[in-house]
Amino acid sequence: MRYSIVMALAAGIPLTGHAQEGDTSGAAMSYGQRPAYLVDKMPDGTLKDELSACMGQTPQRTAFSIGHRGAPLMFPEHTVQSNRAAARQGAGILECDVTFTQDKQLVCRHAQNDLHTTTNILTTDLAQACTAPFTPAQGEEKASAECRTSDITLEQFRSLTPKMDASDADAATAEEYQGGGVPWRTTLYSDGATLMTHAESIALFDSLGADFTPELKAPSVEMPFDGYTQEDYAQALIDEYKDAGIDPARVWAQSFDLADLRYWIENEPEFGKQAVYLMDEYDDETYDPNDPATWPDTMAELKEMGVNYIAPPMWMLVTLGEDGKIVPNALAKAAAEADVKIITWTLERSGPLAGGGGWYYQSIADAIDSDADTYELLDVLAQDVGVEGVFSDWPATVTFYANCKGL
Repeated sequence: MRYSIVMALAAGIPLTGHAQEGDTSGAAMSYGQRPAYLVDKMPDGTLKDELSACMGQTPQRTAFSIGHRGAPLMFPEHTVQSNRAAARQGAGILECDVTFTQDKQLVCRHAQNDLHTTTNILTTDLAQACTAPFTPAQGEEKASAECRTSDITLEQFRSLTPKMDASDADAATAEEYQGGGVPWRTTLYSDGATLMTHAESIALFDSLGADFTPELKAPSVEMPFDGYTQEDYAQALIDEYKDAGIDPARVWAQSFDLADLRYWIENEPEFGKQAVYLMDEYDDETYDPNDPATWPDTMAELKEMGVNYIAPPMWMLVTLGEDGKIVPNALAKAAAEADVKIITWTLERSGPLAGGGGWYYQSIADAIDSDADTYELLDVLAQDVGVEGVFSDWPATVTFYANCKGL
């Protein structure tokens, strides 16, 4: 694997900042090399000058910077180590994507059915418990598997070893299937990583001085699951914050399912008023964020439901103006008019931007041709769209910008 980019990320310059009150991570916050690398690549101009002048500042934690599964550009997602890294980069809010095990215990995984790509389960005795066992590549058929947290108990889940999320579709063996990573991520920090339950994530994030944005993941199993309803599941997520004595004002619970938000708004109003609707309207081929006639719900209708926060992907908030510059689109303007706050995702997810940035940049691909565009987009999202926070796979990038701009 090539390490040219990720090794540049890894080489951090110690700064003089001190951990925030309540932060027991045991290390000062640091931007590392990534923000300076991005600023250096920017064309000369006002924004570059402003960001360059902030290079010597002391990092401060900011809620504008949200760790997306921790800091998975370099660390296995949803692990203790990934979230410690995100906190040390100044992320003020950390994420646990929540799903459940066979014995209905809440754990941090991006999907209920991702154990075959995010852990070593296929090379353990637990492989026989998987919903779909490993099948090697043969001819035109790619290698495949499906292993769910609901296939195993919490005790069995704890026995697994996390890894960078990847798989080799051409694998002939389960061991080979463990590979397949892209060259701009690294396995350098995977050894000894630790999985977390949702309750453990609450304790960890609190000790790091960060707030919380759990996402209730859509189950891969049919619900109810052994008598466990969707409402039971949504309530269990909130109950673990209540059991830990966490102030609801520190929690932004997320879901792609409006029914989950409605449940929280009605049954847990203190948590519901900060519940975040993750917008997946892009799954509808007729949807156009620039054409309100194609929206299943207007921003005003969502506000009337009690939804105060939306979280669309970045591309759903911006478009290109007549001059080819990045500008807010109709969705962003409608949210502002309806007083619906916006969080967006996910910066630093796409790797090098020389090829247009891929899915996360699709509405502005014609303006994306270099990593230098990272801060150009972030500036529009912050200053023109007015987002409340940005998820990133490398939170230092967002933290630096937010600190420089006083966000």
